[in-house]
Amino acid sequence: MTNDTMREGLKAKSEAFKNWLVRYSKIVLPVILVVCVALTIVIAIQANKRKVEQEETAVAPEESTGEEEAMLDVPEVPLEKDAVPGIKELFDVYYKAMVEGDTDTMEKLVYYMDATEILRAAETSKYIDSYPPLEIYTKVGPKEGTYIAYVYAELKFHDYDKPIPGMRTYYVCTNEDGELYINEDGEESDNELHYMREIQLQGDVIDLNNKAAEAYNKMVVEDPQLADFLLELREEIEKNVGEALARAEQSEEPEAVTEEETPEEPAEETPTEVVTKVKAIDVVNIRTSDSETADKLGKAAVGDEFELLEEKGNGWSKIKYEGGEAFIKSDYLEPSESMAASDVEQNEDEEEGDSQEQADNSDDSAATNGTVTVKETVRIRSGASENSEKIATAYMGETFDVIMKQADGWTKIKYNGQTAYVKSDYVE
Repeated sequence: MTNDTMREGLKAKSEAFKNWLVRYSKIVLPVILVVCVALTIVIAIQANKRKVEQEETAVAPEESTGEEEAMLDVPEVPLEKDAVPGIKELFDVYYKAMVEGDTDTMEKLVYYMDATEILRAAETSKYIDSYPPLEIYTKVGPKEGTYIAYVYAELKFHDYDKPIPGMRTYYVCTNEDGELYINEDGEESDNELHYMREIQLQGDVIDLNNKAAEAYNKMVVEDPQLADFLLELREEIEKNVGEALARAEQSEEPEAVTEEETPEEPAEETPTEVVTKVKAIDVVNIRTSDSETADKLGKAAVGDEFELLEEKGNGWSKIKYEGGEAFIKSDYLEPSESMAASDVEQNEDEEEGDSQEQADNSDDSAATNGTVTVKETVRIRSGASENSEKIATAYMGETFDVIMKQADGWTKIKYNGQTAYVKSDYVE
């Protein structure tokens, strides 16, 4: 291999890494808090009041001023350690509460935590023993009184001998009383996103993130069981959180009454018409899941029409959007097309038959549909189920040929000459 070829290869890898950083500026390196979900840059606009509950509101169309907002200048200032008064105290209290499962204190310091995140924090604390003194670095944020904070910590977990290093990035703001808080409302502007992306690409920030990545990767090389330990820990936490949410929903359901307490009511008739399409009656956010804190995919304008996949009981509607699935608050939709229930069932049967026929006519040697790249450590399994046999573990940056991206949240891939499956959330 010639020197020119090596230089070209290194240049291509460098460019690919830079593009990955830009695209996934919200994903910090795979580190200790992987048990909580993928680490994210907590970015949001400055808020002066905490919310107990956040309701999805229609977004009013913006008035055109004839001029686009100019992007913020991003200063090239060095990272500073413990330079912001009060920031060390903020994170000392926050991490202590995280280890102890003190969600009341965490809610006072974070704007804002939904019910799922509160349950996840409480569940995660059960697996953490301790943490050493924190290393806190900051850069000035996009608005006055805001900071981008980088916290390096080594958490000690139950059932694992060594503390695990990691870096997490936070967006810290100042409230009207001059107190610092962690902003996690996720409603960042384009200007703030631009600022965050540029800061993430500055050399000293990349070096700091690499510090955690190198320490973590060294541990994985020395102990291949570490990645499996973290995966199993995350799966256990998510399972427990799901069960807790299910119990909470059941406890909110009204208790059954006896026949003596209420008169018998006639059985509900099966609806003869089923809504198949809906349209927006106001401008509203389109999100990745049925939660006001989920990532925004776009905005629906008045009159935009969507195919309705499901109207959920929690006030959200699942729709088809840009070849995939998305969610909109049902309050901002109205039916635009209906179909007889019998016709809907017939169409579903026909689609199921077509899908089965396609599956029967295909085999493992069929042409693949491009490739996917792993963006977070994930298990490769023999089937599209978390109970299926584990074949191997895939690490960030690995690529695989795609056979099919399934609607059930799994991606069918080629692995070592055989068919395998990975969770779609962990590949791109």
